[in-house]
Amino acid sequence: MMNPFLLTLITISILFISTLTRSTFGFGDAVVAMPLLALTIGIQTAAPIVALISATIGLVIIIGNWRRIDIKAAWQLVLASAIGIPIGVLILRTAPTVWVKGFLGILLIVFSLYSLTRPALPLLQQRYWVYAFGFVSGILGAAYNTTGPPIVIYGTLRRWPPKHFRATLQGYFLPASVFIAISHWLGGLWTVDVLHLYVLALPLVLVAIFLGGKLNQRISTGRFERLLYGVLIVLGILLLI
Repeated sequence: MMNPFLLTLITISILFISTLTRSTFGFGDAVVAMPLLALTIGIQTAAPIVALISATIGLVIIIGNWRRIDIKAAWQLVLASAIGIPIGVLILRTAPTVWVKGFLGILLIVFSLYSLTRPALPLLQQRYWVYAFGFVSGILGAAYNTTGPPIVIYGTLRRWPPKHFRATLQGYFLPASVFIAISHWLGGLWTVDVLHLYVLALPLVLVAIFLGGKLNQRISTGRFERLLYGVLIVLGILLLI
C-alpha cells in the first residue's frame, strides 16, 4: 500500500503535467492524466477529479479566446455529448475495471498511432456528422474523460485552421466538462477524496495554465507531440497488461 502523502503528491504532479499539456496544445489533459491516475488512484476516483480539473482549465483558457470559437459547432457537439454522457456514467459505475482499463488502453494506442501517422483523411463537408462525433465523445468523456479524440478527429476532417481549432475545442470542452462533472456528482462519484484532491491540486493547475499559455506562443509543437504520443502508446500497453 502506497504512503498516502506520496500518493497525493504523485496525483497532483500528474494533474500539473496534464494541465500543462492541455494549456499548451488545446487538448490532451485527459489522455495524459487518465491512464496514469487509473494506475494509481483508480478509474472511479480519476474520472471525477479529471472532469473537475478539465472544467477549470476550459473556463480559464476560454476567457481570452472566446472570439475564435465556432459557436454553432461547439454547441452542436455539446448537445450530442449530453445524450451520450449517461451511457458513459453507466459504463463507469457498472463495467468491470479490467474492461474499462483495457478499452482505455486500446483507445490511447489507436488515437496516438493516428496522431503520429496523420493519414490522409477526406474533407467532411456534411455538418450532421457533428452529432455522431459528439455522441461518441460524450460516452468516452463520462466513462474515461477522453472527450478529446473524437473531437480532434472531427476538427481534422473539417479542416479547422489551427487557432480556430484550439479555440473551438475549448468552447466544447468547457460545457462538456461541466455536464460530465455534474453527471459524476449525480452518480455519487464526488467523494471526499475527490474534492480533497481537487482543492490541493488547484493552485498548481492555475500555474500550469499560465505556463502553458506562454509555451503555446513559443514552443515548436512537432517534436513534443511525437514524444507525447509515443509515451501514450506505452501507457496504453501498460493498461492492457
